[in-house]
Amino acid sequence: MTQSPESPLPPPKERRRLRESRSLTQAQLAERLGVSPKTVRGWESGRTFPSGPNREAYTRLLISLAKGMNGTNGTSTAPEETALESTAPQPLLAPPSVEEAVPSSLTPAQAFDALYAFCVPALVRQTYLLTGRRELARESVERAFQLAWQHWPEVALDRDPAGWVRSAAYDCALSPWHRFRPRYRHPEPPPTDAADRALLHALLGLPPSYRRTLVLYDGVGLGLPETAAETEASTPAAASRLTHARAVVAASLPELSDPAALHRRLAELASMKRLRAARPEPVRTKGERRIRFWTQAAIAFTVAIIGVTTLTLRTAPTRYEAPIGPAQAILGVPPEAALGPLSSAEQKLHAKLSKETANGPERVQPLSR
Repeated sequence: MTQSPESPLPPPKERRRLRESRSLTQAQLAERLGVSPKTVRGWESGRTFPSGPNREAYTRLLISLAKGMNGTNGTSTAPEETALESTAPQPLLAPPSVEEAVPSSLTPAQAFDALYAFCVPALVRQTYLLTGRRELARESVERAFQLAWQHWPEVALDRDPAGWVRSAAYDCALSPWHRFRPRYRHPEPPPTDAADRALLHALLGLPPSYRRTLVLYDGVGLGLPETAAETEASTPAAASRLTHARAVVAASLPELSDPAALHRRLAELASMKRLRAARPEPVRTKGERRIRFWTQAAIAFTVAIIGVTTLTLRTAPTRYEAPIGPAQAILGVPPEAALGPLSSAEQKLHAKLSKETANGPERVQPLSR
């Protein structure tokens, strides 16, 4: 569609460049203007043209973006260097630099809070692309920061603290044990926009390792070696996963065959949902409670093992007792005689014993024959 001659708006390509120069998604720009992201998408593609109050507000916003860009960088980027024509994606889903947000002269709690406030917005959006669930995305990010607080000396000295937390959040989000939790057995309502539903369905149809590689490279904007290192794969394996994932997404959405377009749509899809996490203080407190719980559980288990061992030592026998052998039958024993009539010899003996005295010297002195 041709531009109106009386409009002071720049061409659609320049409008898109101005928005991306300030790391704004179409959803964020639409929220500022009070219109839908689909409307902004039409303005930037040239299919539709703003008019009336929307055109005036859009013009003022573009002018402020251009002034802010010139005041920050000194010069503006040429149109041919826009994100759609760039071969490497820009990190729209990731913060630009952790060192700028986390000064070195801070207490551990202050440094943690600064890292949390700096990384959480982008990290929750990234995790949503991996899971398609808002609650699971928030839970995974909070759990990752709880682990970071438990290992804060290690995280604080790490060259990339944001990468440490991101890796932990991805591992938690992609854990296969979530399928056994009742709250995650049923899928969440899909996005209302058909294009967003198709993209999210294509992402969730990928294997977890392929989905993670695609989000890191085309969403976060990491290089291929960094992506391979974070996914614990070789660089050729990461490149193969990325190629396969792009092919699967392009088969479902041919307009996203361009990596730059896919990168932009991933950022827009993640920004469509209002994804917010808790404040850093409750997360840090919950992490401390979790540490105390497991410490107390470990102490109780150790005490129980010591008690059982002591009881066993006190009640165990101190000498060897041979076991009782199994019963065996005794051979050669005559059978027990049954009572019956006396023989003649037994009768004579019985009569003789009856005649003898029951007491007297005859019982203790032998008689001569």
